[in-house]
Amino acid sequence: MADFTEALTEKHIAMIAAQPVFFVATAAAEGRINLSPKGYDAFRVLSPTRVAYLDLGGSGNETHAHLAADGRITVMFCNFQQPALILRLYGRGRPVLPQDPEWDALAAQFTLMPGTRQIFDIAVESVQSSCGWGVPFMTLEGERETLKKAHRQSDPDQWEAKMAKRTRSIDGLPTRATDRYIAGE
Repeated sequence: MADFTEALTEKHIAMIAAQPVFFVATAAAEGRINLSPKGYDAFRVLSPTRVAYLDLGGSGNETHAHLAADGRITVMFCNFQQPALILRLYGRGRPVLPQDPEWDALAAQFTLMPGTRQIFDIAVESVQSSCGWGVPFMTLEGERETLKKAHRQSDPDQWEAKMAKRTRSIDGLPTRATDRYIAGE
């Protein structure tokens, strides 16, 4: 049975802190629904009603486009250990880029990684927990370093030029490009 709360509890926050992966879903009024897995130490609980995650440049920028168009976002965590639990955070998000005035304060919450493109700042509107009894047990073997390695090896000028061209989503929705390469850790 699903339970809803208006904010994260201490139990929810502890569960989130123990998860090595989370999933993000967004959609605009038209076009594809975007569902993305996320890893690394990239998620922060800023308060019981505010969370954020660090986004590295990748194959697209769908989350940014959808949030700019609509704002709705769902973040899901699955506990692959005990106790079985699925946690969904429903809210409204917005991209914060390095050139934005609020960047410095928000970025201070993270260890920036090579290729950091933006941070998604999310106002949590409701939290749903459910049993997770159908989720398998899994153990973490390790993080893939491939994405961070690729960004670390990038020429900063070429990286910035590549990101500057990413101003449209797959469905043609507008996005804002980051204005700088971040070397990170």
